[in-house]
Amino acid sequence: MDAGSMNSSSSSNIKGQSKCPLQEQFLHRRNSKENLDRFIPNRSAMDFDFAHYMLNEAKKGKENPNSVISSPSREAYRRQLAETFNMNRTRILAFKNKAPTPVELIPQSHSLTSSVHQPKLVKPRRHIPQTSEKTLDAPDLVDDYYLNLLDWGSSNVLAIALGSTVYLWDASTASTSELVTIDDDKGPVTSVSWAPDGRHIAVGLNNSEVQLWDSTANKQLRTLRGGHGSRVGSLAWNNHILTTGGMDGKIINNDVRIRDPVVETFGGHTQEVCGLKWSVSGQQLASGGNDNLLHIWDRSMASPNAATQWLHRLEEHTSAVKALAWCPFQGNLLVTGGGGGDRCIKFWNTHTGACLNSIDTGSQVCALLWNKNERELLSSHGFSQNQLTLWKYPSMVKTAELTGHTSRVLFMAQSPDGCTVASAAADETLRFWNVFGAPEVPKPATKAVREPFSQVNRIR
Repeated sequence: MDAGSMNSSSSSNIKGQSKCPLQEQFLHRRNSKENLDRFIPNRSAMDFDFAHYMLNEAKKGKENPNSVISSPSREAYRRQLAETFNMNRTRILAFKNKAPTPVELIPQSHSLTSSVHQPKLVKPRRHIPQTSEKTLDAPDLVDDYYLNLLDWGSSNVLAIALGSTVYLWDASTASTSELVTIDDDKGPVTSVSWAPDGRHIAVGLNNSEVQLWDSTANKQLRTLRGGHGSRVGSLAWNNHILTTGGMDGKIINNDVRIRDPVVETFGGHTQEVCGLKWSVSGQQLASGGNDNLLHIWDRSMASPNAATQWLHRLEEHTSAVKALAWCPFQGNLLVTGGGGGDRCIKFWNTHTGACLNSIDTGSQVCALLWNKNERELLSSHGFSQNQLTLWKYPSMVKTAELTGHTSRVLFMAQSPDGCTVASAAADETLRFWNVFGAPEVPKPATKAVREPFSQVNRIR
């Protein structure tokens, strides 16, 4: 609309209504019931002779409907004449010329809607090597599903128990050293677990004792005795608390800083405790046993004077529950794996105790690891393929199957950076897999650029 054609009275009325013309226009556009606009014809864009002819012809037709006898030839001649002289136009009045090309007030790079039209960037598919990048011999590795003989510490040192000896393999230098060899009357070693500092390590023994070692000084610090009546096959750290699980079904929290370390006990399993894992927050403990039970324990319910009652007692597995892994990106999500008679991977909401999903893998589930950089899960298996399977979460579609071991893959451990996985199998080999890939390098934070009209809350 040509603003210059508005008379002074209408301009004064609008000015009197509001001091903000943008708001006034916005309100008028929203109120569809009012028609406050006027149409001013554009004389330069109109043909008055044609308009006069059309008005008169229409009037003649209405007054004398039978005065003109129409014939096919006359009608054809009339249509040809109308087409030649552009008489087929239906619009008489023209209110504006062709709309001018709009001026782009906001640059395209800063357009509010530019992100809508930009194609979504597709992340390239990560290459997953199908073979191990390194294989080490692991003679005398005990072929026992219920033990936990492999752990990778935060200082990038891998600990593995072979028979009665614990070896340390430094991933930074690829050097191997012997930490300790246990006497025959105490051994073999039944579990190993690094403390969060990556320096101290706990070693569980077949005679129910647990030794604490300083790996840097290669020195034994203390021995925990009297808590269990038989071998200690599972260990888990929660800061300065070392949780031990034994064949006697007991779970004990040991404060390694004090003289009498036993501070809490958990009673619920009737057979060997073969899996122990603390949640990332350190508030909940998951335990799995040879009695096919999975227990969730909460520290807020712990009692120093009596056995702590479980938060959830879950009985859905039909075989021993050893493989446990807490989700790194969802604190109340736990994944568990069942033994040869169960073969299932199950997902749990540990707040409610609900089973969220169950996948039949077709073989014994020995160990589970979450990818720290992607939403993926890695499982290791027994007969018949003895493979490592990478799953996409939450669809649980198989992304890759890694083969190479010739016997069941009993143990897995993840490097501190989350990229490499070490697997130890009953074939007495230790293999390293670059299955999770390198983590994404965070992009440097860009300096905030003030957008045009950033002070305007709404643009219409």
